[in-house]
Amino acid sequence: MNAQSHLPLRVLSVPIALSLSLLGISGAIAQEHPGCFAQTESGRVINLDEICNFPEMETPLPGTAALPGETGVFQAQILRRQAGIPVIQVVFNGRQPFEMMVDTGASGTVITPIMAEVLGVIPTGRGLADTPSQRGVEFEVGLVDSIEVGGATANNIAVAIAPALDVGLLGQDFFGEYDVTIKEDVVEFRTRG
Repeated sequence: MNAQSHLPLRVLSVPIALSLSLLGISGAIAQEHPGCFAQTESGRVINLDEICNFPEMETPLPGTAALPGETGVFQAQILRRQAGIPVIQVVFNGRQPFEMMVDTGASGTVITPIMAEVLGVIPTGRGLADTPSQRGVEFEVGLVDSIEVGGATANNIAVAIAPALDVGLLGQDFFGEYDVTIKEDVVEFRTRG
């Protein structure tokens, strides 16, 4: 047994959103970190997905699906809008869901540091990008095995890790080969062809 195994942990359950209105607090919050994890008293997050035995996802998450009878057309339910940008559920590496903004102006996909930690993304380099507020911003870059939305999948995608983001951005490196339609309550990805 090593010294780390004696650290006090706060074990937290997995993908359950808590409604604070039941506690007399207005509004609601989601679990602060995705997946199964423990948190030390100092706040360090330890990924426990391997031992939580989550079943592999064989079907899309609720709210994401291919349209029945239409090949090459995939939909994702809009969970909410953040600054007018639709937020949808995206699955990384075949099993880890995250909320992401569908950013039609982003050429690449950008994840948060927490997402990178949970996914085990190891920075393999650095890249420069222009953001709406700055030019030539430097980001760490790493790879994810796959990104999936309602059956539409892209493999071996380089992602930027942006420390300032609270929610990741799904960029054109994922949906660039689709016609994207943002409707009132869904985002539709239609294969070009």
